[in-house]
Amino acid sequence: MESVSFESVVEQYYEPLYRFAFSLARTEADACDLTQQTFYVWATKGHQLRDQSSAKTWLFTTLHRVFLQSRRRQTRFPHEPLSETDDQLPFTDPVMTNDLDWEQVLEALGRVEESYQAAVALFYLQECSYKEIAEILEVPIGTVKSRLARGLGQLKKILTQTSPSGRIGKAQHE
Repeated sequence: MESVSFESVVEQYYEPLYRFAFSLARTEADACDLTQQTFYVWATKGHQLRDQSSAKTWLFTTLHRVFLQSRRRQTRFPHEPLSETDDQLPFTDPVMTNDLDWEQVLEALGRVEESYQAAVALFYLQECSYKEIAEILEVPIGTVKSRLARGLGQLKKILTQTSPSGRIGKAQHE
């Protein structure tokens, strides 16, 4: 079987992997770190992949594992919550409505229970099939469907509670 060059893999998958990483991590720096770590793992172990046609699934699975490892590390060494530094966030120009909508959706996705976030992000942001999501998250397809349904329900509820200022409001039950 013909080996795929590292550069071609990066060129083909960098952007979708970064978007997935950003949907999970919710910060540019963390998304960059996750994406770079994923490509580092590919550079060191990607040659072991027997079927190069499954590179996409392998990369997304690796990124998800790297994210879970970093999340476990964060649990052991917690950082200051974003809500405590809200007044230090940069002002967003209202002219950038498309970007603001994207930011609102990502913010809302960040408020969805963590167990549902990856499935929703992979399905809607990365356009992965149920089968691909099941392989990436290493769960049965039924679990993928369940997580999608519950995650989308939470996302819809969060997005419908947007305040007049354009900021996403806190859920009533919080």
